Amino acid sequence: MLPYGLIKPLLFQINPEQAHALAIRSLKWGLAGKYPSPENPALKTRILGLDFDNPVGLAAGFDKNAEVANAMLDQGFGFVEIGTVTPKPQPGNAKPRLFRLNEDAAVINRLGFNNKGMEFVEQQLKTRRKKGILGVNIGPNKESENRMADYVTGIRKFSLYADYFTVNISSPNTPGLRALQSGKVLEDLVGQVMNAVSNQEKSPPVLLKIAPDLTEQDRSGIAEIALGLGLDGLIISNTTIERPDGLTSRQRQEAGGLSGKPLFAPSTALLADMYKRTGGKIPLIGVGGVFSGHDAYAKIRAGASLIQIYTALIYEGPGLAARICLDLADCLKRDGFTNVSDAVGADHR
Repeated sequence: MLPYGLIKPLLFQINPEQAHALAIRSLKWGLAGKYPSPENPALKTRILGLDFDNPVGLAAGFDKNAEVANAMLDQGFGFVEIGTVTPKPQPGNAKPRLFRLNEDAAVINRLGFNNKGMEFVEQQLKTRRKKGILGVNIGPNKESENRMADYVTGIRKFSLYADYFTVNISSPNTPGLRALQSGKVLEDLVGQVMNAVSNQEKSPPVLLKIAPDLTEQDRSGIAEIALGLGLDGLIISNTTIERPDGLTSRQRQEAGGLSGKPLFAPSTALLADMYKRTGGKIPLIGVGGVFSGHDAYAKIRAGASLIQIYTALIYEGPGLAARICLDLADCLKRDGFTNVSDAVGADHR
């Protein structure tokens, strides 16, 4: 395989969605190589009743249709999250809808839950060789008349295949979706989802993925509901609709959710805040702007038990998960932690 430094300029000459489709095909055909993560006991951790070889996961959005989960595990990830999957197939929003902000090491997307639907994804998971830890990220169709029912449908459809579920209520690209993050409507949604999971033959843990753009009231409400209704964890955070000062890329004002390096500071601040609000009583997965082992370590010290990446792959290429693991192990050793779990929330102690 050619070094990513040689391939990247060519990939960046084509449309981002075409480049992503090419990446998926390359993974399907076994052309992306394998980059196993280091065998290091310091990186092994048990969270959500699951044993992770390392805490570095692939965020939802890369493998929307569960086509390359095993291939991505071969890239050194400790776990992979597929989706977001909706009950019915949907094309998503009008193109163009994905933009690289090269100067800012960022991406803006307004994809809108484009995916092939739950029936297609179920067939992919039925034929997939069981390997590693798999999360399933579920969401509602844009035109759904009952969005809460769509989440319950996802729970029922995938409970036998998922090692954990992510309830996505925080994408900025489905109108009205983020309204599910507040008050009684959130309480009702979590209650219905948790009830649906408890009635399945297999009951995977359930996590809620939240936005970085939350009011104080929303933060308090989410923490209270998470603890009160027995959510298994939170994923912090989705993309932001804010545009932080300092962005220089020409496409910085495109509508949609911003991810990448500019999201690191606000998402990590929210992570630390939610760790305090929940008293460290439930696991948190830190997402947003992680490009290195030092970034991952900062998330872990702020309160994350696990971390996820996606946008960094666009800029750093294959093998990034394994490189992050190596750097993270060095950070842990330097500060005297024998295991990654010992460093979770260290900044609060």
